[in-house]
Amino acid sequence: MTSRISALCALLVAALAPVAHAQAEDWTFKVGLHQVNPRSDNGALAGGTLAADVSGDWRPTFQLEYFFTPNWGVEVLAATPFQHDVRLNGAKAAEVSHLPPTVSLQYHFHPGGRVSPFVGIGLNYTAFFDIDETGPLAGTQLTLDKSWGAAAHAGVDFALNDRWLLSADVRWMDIDTDARVNGAKVGTVNIDPLAYGLAIGYRF
Repeated sequence: MTSRISALCALLVAALAPVAHAQAEDWTFKVGLHQVNPRSDNGALAGGTLAADVSGDWRPTFQLEYFFTPNWGVEVLAATPFQHDVRLNGAKAAEVSHLPPTVSLQYHFHPGGRVSPFVGIGLNYTAFFDIDETGPLAGTQLTLDKSWGAAAHAGVDFALNDRWLLSADVRWMDIDTDARVNGAKVGTVNIDPLAYGLAIGYRF
């Protein structure tokens, strides 16, 4: 995992280097609505006795991309906090909020065209907060460690005119977090979600 993240960081640094020398600015800002949909099997805690299940959630998202060539860009993804229910053996055990900011290097196949597919690879950072324990975890303190992991992105932009566009995309994120109850590690929750949705964008 460490070597993979280091390689991704090196790739992003190499991509950002030409930005400082760019002669013209080319930005796209998007506002959208996306769902974070965790994988169906989120792992087992407490020595395999508790099956974890994390629900999905829809929230507004924001994407800002800088194009340092017509085809290549660096994008930053932000969002309002996503909220999830965590179930253990089917019983609701906690409500959790998280933010998953992601930086990606992206390639656009037909920049300036009416339809322009794109793909990207990047680095995700996820922080968990506002944890409310309930049910089997009522009266305990649940903490979830921060997560760093790879991210992959694919989508398509539909030009409305020279400035405005519609975008549909899907993103995979490697999100794994160590769960602790009253300070004792009880296992790892493998979230690894797909995030997909629609956005409207403006070029400037």
